[in-house]
Amino acid sequence: MATSPVTRSRGAVASTKAATADASTDTTVGVSRREFLYYIWGASLALLLSETAGAIIWFALPRFRAGEFGGVFNLDPATLPQKGSPPVGNPAGKFWISNTNDGLLALSMVCTHLGCLFKWVPSNNRFECPCHGSKFEPNGKKIIGEGPAPRNLDRFAITVTTPSGPVKTSANGGPVKVDAATVIAIDTGKKIKGWPVGSPPQI
Repeated sequence: MATSPVTRSRGAVASTKAATADASTDTTVGVSRREFLYYIWGASLALLLSETAGAIIWFALPRFRAGEFGGVFNLDPATLPQKGSPPVGNPAGKFWISNTNDGLLALSMVCTHLGCLFKWVPSNNRFECPCHGSKFEPNGKKIIGEGPAPRNLDRFAITVTTPSGPVKTSANGGPVKVDAATVIAIDTGKKIKGWPVGSPPQI
C-alpha cells in the first residue's frame, strides 16, 4: 500500500523535532579565551616553581665527595709532618701540608704567577717554580726578588677537631694550631687567596 504524502510529512516533522530535542540536551561548552590563558599561566607558573626548586636542591647538595679535589680531605694527625720538617704533598687534593712553628697550613700546589706546579727543593728549604723561577718559604710567603709571582701561595681552609671544640682557619688564612687534634679536615673547596708580595704575614 502506498504511503500518503500526509504521512510522510508527519514523519519528517517528527524527525525534525527529535533532532531539535537532541541538540537542546547537548550541554557541552567550549573553553573560553580567558580560561585558556588561565591554564597557560598556571602551567608556566608550575614549571617555573619546579625549576627553582631543582636549582635550590642542586646548590644545597654537596657537589664533591670527600677525598676528591673540591671537597674535604680528612687527615689523621699522626700522619702530619713534624714541626719545621719538609712539607708533604697531597696530589689528590692539590695541596701541600706545611707544619710550621706557627701552626698548620694547607698550601695550594699552583703557583700564583701563571698556574704552574711548583716543587719543594730540600737542599734550599723552599718551594721553587720551574717555569719562571718564583720561590716561596715553607709557609707560602713569596721571597722578594725571586721570580715574578705577585703574591704569596693560596691556602685552603682547615678545621681542626679537638676535645675542647673545633679550631678553624682565620679569614686571612693564618696557620692553625693542631695540638690535641683528633681530626684535621682540609676543605679544598674554600681557597683563601695569598696576600700580595710585601704584605704582613697572613695570621
